[in-house]
Amino acid sequence: MSPFKLVYGKVDHLLVELYQAYWATKKLNFYAQLAGEQRLLGLNEMEEYREQAYENVKLCKEKTKKWYDQMFFPWHFHVVQQVLLYNSRLRLFPGKLKSRWSGPFEVHHVYPHGVVDIKNIDDATILKVNGQQLKAYNRAPPLCDKSVLHLQDT
Repeated sequence: MSPFKLVYGKVDHLLVELYQAYWATKKLNFYAQLAGEQRLLGLNEMEEYREQAYENVKLCKEKTKKWYDQMFFPWHFHVVQQVLLYNSRLRLFPGKLKSRWSGPFEVHHVYPHGVVDIKNIDDATILKVNGQQLKAYNRAPPLCDKSVLHLQDT
């Protein structure tokens, strides 16, 4: 600590130091108007980048929504339609080569808000399930002639 600071409680600046600081500020900020214009241009450029970022986020969200909507299947079931029921227990305890879909079941009644009554075709028991656990059952058409399935050696 300098003796000046001990006595007066502040740092003393010599005249040479003040002149050097004045010279440096004058030299560095000689073109104050040009520096101000560059600062405004930089701020405008930053605003443009921000707008572009908002547009990119908006486009990304639209693409994600479009992709998700393609993967989404609507659950419109009607009475007497055949459906498959998702077995969520097989998700927790998977069995080798076991299908997670059981059925087919027949739609007995469709309630609003996605609840569906399904009827087992074998023993006619009725279950009330969430429509999200169902998917339409599209069975393959039966073959008329089974001899077509045999492979011929060439």
